Amino acid sequence: MSSSFRQAASIGAAAFLLASCGATGFDPDLRGWMPGALNTADAAARAAPRPQPDDRGVITFPTYQVVVARSGDTVGSVAARLGVDAARLAQHNALPANAPLGAGQTLVLSQRVAAGGAAAGRGGIVTDPFAGQAARSGTTPAAAAKPASSPANPAQHVVASGETAWSIARKYDVSVQDLAAWNGLPSSMSLRVGQRLIVPVAGQKAPDPAAVTTAPGTGSPTPRPPSAAEPLPSETTAPAAAPGPKAPVTDLGATRTAASASGRFQMPVSGSIIRVYEKGRNDGIDISATAGIAVKAAGRGTVAAVTKDTSGAPIVVVRHDGNLMTVYTGLDGLDVAKGDSVSAGQSIGKAGRGGFVHFEVRQGFDSVDPEKYLN
Repeated sequence: MSSSFRQAASIGAAAFLLASCGATGFDPDLRGWMPGALNTADAAARAAPRPQPDDRGVITFPTYQVVVARSGDTVGSVAARLGVDAARLAQHNALPANAPLGAGQTLVLSQRVAAGGAAAGRGGIVTDPFAGQAARSGTTPAAAAKPASSPANPAQHVVASGETAWSIARKYDVSVQDLAAWNGLPSSMSLRVGQRLIVPVAGQKAPDPAAVTTAPGTGSPTPRPPSAAEPLPSETTAPAAAPGPKAPVTDLGATRTAASASGRFQMPVSGSIIRVYEKGRNDGIDISATAGIAVKAAGRGTVAAVTKDTSGAPIVVVRHDGNLMTVYTGLDGLDVAKGDSVSAGQSIGKAGRGGFVHFEVRQGFDSVDPEKYLN
């Protein structure tokens, strides 16, 4: 191999390392990989709190309304509470009509409903006639309470195939935590195709769910447990009587292209492709991976470079025949060193705790779609 090629490879590896590191270290949602040094930290820090719903859970915006589900709600029970058609509400939100809802989950209404009263206890208004605070001068407590609404009109986003909470947050320059707080997303951040999301309005941070005042009888949001920040103490737990459900079988065919059938490389990990290649935006693919599983070389070659980002996460570059290089990030430990020869399927390290492995194929120093090279 010529000295000029070695020099070019060193320059390419250095440029790759710089591209993978943001100003504050490794960028786990790949914001730093995009051209233009996209940074949404300032916008995310100014995300406004979601407006408080009225006593039926409705939030009224200038051009549309949403309803916030309570514990035990279904699409049908929400529709009955608001007097709207359950099938139409379910279809508008890409849900079955009998789908259960989580507390705090939002549904976008397909039609406008009449304004309700503010939830009891807000604004210091006491509406209990037995407490001596009945309405005066013919005004009823329900009329005295104003409906909860917001002058801001947040955008709506309909989830498309392949999108994640992180990619949608990047698109609108908000944090994924604020997107989850506004829409009552589960801790897994799972989305469904056709789901309608409210995009947080620029302002202050989203409120702590434990500090939200709720109407009597509707229950309170579950506060963040201490175990979310610190691990639970070690203890012996009796096994359950029945075995848990089996893990779903990964369907790689659902995320592969027709050109993938005759490729020369194999998948570095067995997982679904959660983010596809986009030239200039995402120079590889992201493959879901459980922490600690082996990350394997996609083909036979030589380890050309082993580097680390500023957070210490390894980056491995393997050179193959035909002027091809493969790049692996999202690792936690390494089984190879620079200069090692590797065979296809040989372990090069372990997957990190980020939940995915980033994999690239480069023709020289130009990124290409990895799916066109995979078996």
